[in-house]
Amino acid sequence: MKTYDEVVEFHGHSCPGLALGYRVSLRVLKEFRVRAEDEELVAIVENDSCAVDAIQGMTGCTFGKGNLIFRDYGKQVYTFLRRPSGKSIRISVDWKRPAETEAEKAVWEKYTKGDRSKKVLQFVHDRKASRIRHILEADERELMAVRKGTEKLPPEAEIYRSVVCESCGEKVAEPGVRIKDGRLLCIPCFGNK
Repeated sequence: MKTYDEVVEFHGHSCPGLALGYRVSLRVLKEFRVRAEDEELVAIVENDSCAVDAIQGMTGCTFGKGNLIFRDYGKQVYTFLRRPSGKSIRISVDWKRPAETEAEKAVWEKYTKGDRSKKVLQFVHDRKASRIRHILEADERELMAVRKGTEKLPPEAEIYRSVVCESCGEKVAEPGVRIKDGRLLCIPCFGNK
């Protein structure tokens, strides 16, 4: 199992979103006791936040293997399914940020308006570090709501034949091909006038 520091190395920086994804992943690995080598574990993520990088690194669910499915709902919800049983766990992040004082809100407002003074940057750094530490140390029930069940499994990843676009000459997976004036085109070239 990867450490948080290894996940940070993969992602590029430490942040509250990554810490939440790390904690979600720990819960999933505890539940299913498997890291996906192929498609035995499937993740359905409902956002494209930093948390998803932690999920990829920890669980082995990736776009390339076809076992990471993105649904752009903007929700911090992550559903994991185990093949072939269909057993699932749906995790909704329920973490409440600590309340801020009026003084802290004022400094944050300065930062959002472009103030990068030493004092403001130190505040942002300390605030982020405090939140990350809290997420990594908090009781699971404080961070997430977990629902177990069984769901219909999505189809396994398909491998498609590549077709060369007759306009740009680049390869495109067959389902992405469009026909225009009798020519096989990729979606971007199909949309060009």
